[in-house]
Amino acid sequence: MSIGSFIKKQFIDVIQWNEDSNGTLAWRYPMEDFEIQYGASLTVRDSQMAVFVNEGKIADVFGPGRYTLTTQTIPVLTYLKNWDKAFESPFKSDVYFFSTRLQLGRKWGTPQPVTIRDKDFGMVRLRAFGMYSYKLADPKKFFTEISGTRAEYTVDELEQQLRNLVVATMSATLGGADLPFLDMAANQLLLAERMVAGMTPTFERYGLALDNFAVENISLPEELQKAIDARISMGMVGDLGKYTQFQVAQSVPLAAQNEGGLAGVGAGLAAGVGMGQVMMDALRPAQTPAAAAAPAAPAPAADDPEARLAKLKALLEKGLVTPADYDAAKAEILKKLIG
Repeated sequence: MSIGSFIKKQFIDVIQWNEDSNGTLAWRYPMEDFEIQYGASLTVRDSQMAVFVNEGKIADVFGPGRYTLTTQTIPVLTYLKNWDKAFESPFKSDVYFFSTRLQLGRKWGTPQPVTIRDKDFGMVRLRAFGMYSYKLADPKKFFTEISGTRAEYTVDELEQQLRNLVVATMSATLGGADLPFLDMAANQLLLAERMVAGMTPTFERYGLALDNFAVENISLPEELQKAIDARISMGMVGDLGKYTQFQVAQSVPLAAQNEGGLAGVGAGLAAGVGMGQVMMDALRPAQTPAAAAAPAAPAPAADDPEARLAKLKALLEKGLVTPADYDAAKAEILKKLIG
């Protein structure tokens, strides 16, 4: 081999990226002190793009295909130096490859609850989480704004920045949605569309394209969730008197199977009916003049919330109502008081 052939082989003449592993968004071709031969072959595969950088300046962007690096391929370089030898000197430049594949299954969530003003519950704190996907669409913007001259830039490194963007947009969207929580939770698709509209401009600034965004769950603090469950239970119960009678009627066949069981049913029936009557009295004010007839001993008005709450508390302490029934009735009284 002649000295000229040996020297010629020191120049890189085939440039490509096999993308052996997942999770890499940007990768610089490892040239070190080598130079790219004039007329070298650049191969950009599907799901890739390449950026040719000369002395810190982006000279050209290449989509999928096979290219021969000449002054015709990279016209910007004809105005740079090292082109005074009939344009046959080697390139002392860098080539960066970018993966344009969809990055699927990226998770997002609110690390801290987001406080909003709700029409039904006042000030509430919400948590939300879901999934999203994106892809790199503009390598020039991504190189300028994000990856720079680093030898490699991964999906995980970008993840924290994107999560912060999602959480900030979620906070603004929830705060300005002007929708009750119950409607918001039932229209997660509409909420996701608003999120996409809010995040798209920032994604585009970084050279990214938001492909899909999903809100999988919106949740409340445990104590507020319990209050909502109690309200739902009360709505399902309906008439407390009939509900109490139904429960007692179900207990009769079971009591008949036990010795002395039927004797206890009478007491249970009386206690159940009495409990149902007291709870109904506690939940609604008296409606007849007879109910207003005062006994000899002074007593609080039937529609006094404190009196009704006291009755419920007494029933709970005596074990005549369950904690769940107590919480539900209490929530109903407080709702009427606030409303």
